Amino acid sequence: MANLKQTMDAYGIELPEDQRTQVKHYCQILWELNKHINLTRHTTYEKFVSRDLYDAIQLSKLIPEGKEVLDVGSGGGVPGVLLAIMRPDLKVTLAESVGKKASALGQMTEGIELEIEVYQCRAEDLLVDFRFDYTTARAVGPLVKLGTWFEEVWLSVGKLLALKGPNWPQEKKVADEAKVLDKVSLEVVAEYQTPGTEWTSYILQLQPKR
Repeated sequence: MANLKQTMDAYGIELPEDQRTQVKHYCQILWELNKHINLTRHTTYEKFVSRDLYDAIQLSKLIPEGKEVLDVGSGGGVPGVLLAIMRPDLKVTLAESVGKKASALGQMTEGIELEIEVYQCRAEDLLVDFRFDYTTARAVGPLVKLGTWFEEVWLSVGKLLALKGPNWPQEKKVADEAKVLDKVSLEVVAEYQTPGTEWTSYILQLQPKR
């Protein structure tokens, strides 16, 4: 079985050695915790690198230096923890409403010595009091749900970067019919193929209309 570096090399992914060490430690903690609570289905370096790490790298290219980022529904730490590892210039905050998962995130970030704040709450509740430059969302719900959750707090969301699959136009149609995206503009800011598959991924950027 290939190790982390061999798998990254196979996909042409490079990280500084210190970051790669942190990523490896993160995987070890995540997979150990996953034995007791469902945090991820990607429990091999092959799946982790081609799905989770690759997605986080695509996201990291879109966020300017020094920004404050909120990752919503962080679950097993993707992409929030990986963003914090790869982009130490960012101030990353994690929001996770499920108590056991929030606790697991705390153990992960402490274990790999990342200075990340973890909040056990719904993101929209946090956004009542805090404002961010960027918010990231991966596998937390369709656009109609995101639009409903953030309907009253878009100014605090900043720019929402949502990772989606090829059915995102159908999601947008449902959200438009529900009129939950009337206050925001939406554009595709990245499109890429998931390595080793025919699956096309998209990153949508949603932000308040001026």
